[in-house]
Amino acid sequence: MIRFTLNGQSIACDAPATERLSEVLRERLGARGTKVGCDAGDCGACTVLVNGKAVCACLMPAARAEGARIETVEGAGDTLTRLRASFLRHGAAQCGICTPGMLMAASELLSHTPRPSEEQAEQALGGVLCRCTGYRKILAAVCDAWRDEPAEIAPDGPAVGARIARLDGDAKVQGDVFGADFAPEGALMVKALRSPHPHAAFAFGDLAAFARRPGIAAVFTAADIPGRNAFSVIPAFADQPAIAADTARFRGECVAVVAFEPGALPDLADFPIVWTPLPAVLTAAEAEAPGSALVLPGRAGNLLIEGVVRRGDAASVLAGSAHVVEGGVTTAYVEHAYIEPEAGAAWMEGETLCIRACTQAPVMDRDDTAAILGLPVDRVRILPSAVGGGFGSKLDVSLQPLIGLVALKTGRPARMIYGRGESMASTTKRHPAQIWGRIGCDAKGRITGLEVEGRFNTGAYSSWGPTVANRVPVHASGPYFTPAISAKARAIHTNGPVSGAFRGFGVPQAAVWQETLYDRLAEKAGLDRLEFRILNALRDGQTSATGQVMEATGIHACLTALRPHWARAMGDARPEGHWLRGVGVASCWYGCGNTGLPNPSTMRIGLTGAGKLVLHQGATDIGQGSNTVIPQIAADALGLRLAAFTFVGPDTALTPDAGKTSASRQTFVSGRAAQAAGQALRATILRMANAGDGAKLSLTGQFVTVQDGATLHRIDLAALPLDPRGYAISAEETYDPPTQPLDANGQGRPYAVYGYGAQMVELAVDARLGRVKLLKIAAAHDLGRVINPQLAEGQIEGGIAQGIGMALMEEYITGRTDNLHDYLIPTTGDVPPIESLILEIPDPDGPFGAKGLGEHVLIPTAPAILNAIRHATGAVITQLPALPHRILAAMKEVRR
Repeated sequence: MIRFTLNGQSIACDAPATERLSEVLRERLGARGTKVGCDAGDCGACTVLVNGKAVCACLMPAARAEGARIETVEGAGDTLTRLRASFLRHGAAQCGICTPGMLMAASELLSHTPRPSEEQAEQALGGVLCRCTGYRKILAAVCDAWRDEPAEIAPDGPAVGARIARLDGDAKVQGDVFGADFAPEGALMVKALRSPHPHAAFAFGDLAAFARRPGIAAVFTAADIPGRNAFSVIPAFADQPAIAADTARFRGECVAVVAFEPGALPDLADFPIVWTPLPAVLTAAEAEAPGSALVLPGRAGNLLIEGVVRRGDAASVLAGSAHVVEGGVTTAYVEHAYIEPEAGAAWMEGETLCIRACTQAPVMDRDDTAAILGLPVDRVRILPSAVGGGFGSKLDVSLQPLIGLVALKTGRPARMIYGRGESMASTTKRHPAQIWGRIGCDAKGRITGLEVEGRFNTGAYSSWGPTVANRVPVHASGPYFTPAISAKARAIHTNGPVSGAFRGFGVPQAAVWQETLYDRLAEKAGLDRLEFRILNALRDGQTSATGQVMEATGIHACLTALRPHWARAMGDARPEGHWLRGVGVASCWYGCGNTGLPNPSTMRIGLTGAGKLVLHQGATDIGQGSNTVIPQIAADALGLRLAAFTFVGPDTALTPDAGKTSASRQTFVSGRAAQAAGQALRATILRMANAGDGAKLSLTGQFVTVQDGATLHRIDLAALPLDPRGYAISAEETYDPPTQPLDANGQGRPYAVYGYGAQMVELAVDARLGRVKLLKIAAAHDLGRVINPQLAEGQIEGGIAQGIGMALMEEYITGRTDNLHDYLIPTTGDVPPIESLILEIPDPDGPFGAKGLGEHVLIPTAPAILNAIRHATGAVITQLPALPHRILAAMKEVRR
């Protein structure tokens, strides 16, 4: 027995002395507010207080807890209460997976420094990683926690535009329920056997004998899959097996699953399998070389797909241009590094397979899992947990069909939690890219034409490779008027990790190429770099590279908003000793939603006979804020206070399909559906009361009151017949953006709405060591209409932090960086002050004029940093990340 005090209560726990304290807390005591993101002390999500000191619970053996005073996020007390309120007030919790660790680390700081400086907070929280927020709001919340002030949750006036706290924020600061936090009674623990080789054949030994070992409930291989053993986010390209049959095509691919009895040691060390390593094709260049082995049968030349945009005769235009620059860039694999590894549970309810897991796309999960398991879709129910970050990788199914298979075959609940190394080895990455081309302008600096070709390493299977290949050429010009363009992007198969969606779908890589070349072109034309961009910025009425006539085009406003910041920063950009100061700028545009494809979302709102107002909102919130933004839109469309709503969150049995959380589509597409549903319900109520459009609604108990001028109407909901869903009045509406498919030359209307932004970076480079110190970032973004300013700022800061990582430190190397110690992401000390300049150029298609934001904010950051490095040092960085040795080598080239 180990005895200690947990949040003021005496505990006696029968646990092995060497068991991790995190395991004791979560699995033996049910205190799952403490999160586990790495089991190595790298992420800090499991931080608790032991005798008042912040400790990583995953590194502390249970024996050391004897007699200790342990406090977790489930505790109470003035300090923790004030911190929770401050986190809500400042929007410091986005996905919420790091929030318990942040709160506990901050609690130790405030215990001895009640009003800390930002530097003190930065140091105290430096061991806790966050992938969503960019840390700025967390630091502000910790420094402001001395104030006793509640967050505004539900405004009395209009909800759209209000700076309100997240509606799901309270759950996050209490330690929300994520994929690993739900454990059905008696659940089997599922583990996957994964390939240690990038390419290998394999054969099994005596599986039946292994399955008879004590503690093992079942063993499953590809032979046990009852349906189609192939999936992809784009069904026409389905090529990835849930469990590989006889050949593994990338390191980390699942080849078998084992279900262990509760409490058994999940050991796969001597699983009966014989590996035969095969030659591996690891780079896109190698894969395209004549005679290269095919990664997948039927994909000639290892080509998955090529996307093309052609307009005008770019080659002739460039030949006659006054100035032309050319060059190329190479980018690396980038890991999503969400702090929550994949996790979930599955169980049977009658004939229905229920799966609760972290996901960005519950309906896609349902459809893929049903196909793999040979079930009709109405026999699979997906109940998304809180999602501890996704950024694109949790769009693809991972463990859903595996735990589903175990539950279906055994009839028992099953549970699976990826370790950090397993997550990083087996899930998707940002596509490595090689992009090269040239851009020209006339003597006055106006862009004349552009030619570009990109090669994207899509890995062993398709995933989002088709989307990347088609989206990149559309965006290759940047948000600048470009009369002639020839753009191609190829997705190439290799035996590397599967490359999928990651905040931008290839556009960030293209922006690195285009924006660094635009800097050089501006200099050739003798123009200031910012003014060059303002001169060429797309305007309303001009056509894009796909021939789309632009409207509500916000890039010119974003760039001009940076002018005063640019003038100040350029005046300050003087060397200070061995520190060379530089200023850089870059722009972005990004189409919201699918590229030229249907992209619908459906929302439902109902009033019960008792007067309960319910929004069925199936858009998964992965930290971006759809659980708050969509209700804000619905409330104003209906004309009732936000506080009147209750919510049914994503659940394929209870909520209509809101589509996947990707491509910055939820505010725009699901927001429009919510607006339509609110307006439809309002119209029904007004019609019942024979009231005009300007009437005001209120809800009290079972009565809806309609005030139309001096006339009052009361609708008794209890007196109305109920529909099959139990509502007295309801509305369900669908919105699908008006787009057009692209033709063979990439011409058409790929997106209904684009978002725009421009960012300016101030930094200093250590001329001796090649180290970069970021000083400040100003970010101007056009949101069309800002639904929630606080959430918008959080998205801007978080996206910039990921852009910093892409630019300066993040490079996933298979087999070498499968942890958060060797794979570096920005910490509290890496993200400088960020000034958000939020602009509103309303879009006619957006809800209340709103545009998407989530992916746009990452796109300009890396190229702006590279442009600032070049401004400071003259160094042209062509390979990301810009590690110190690469910067020094580029500086050496300049001196030659």
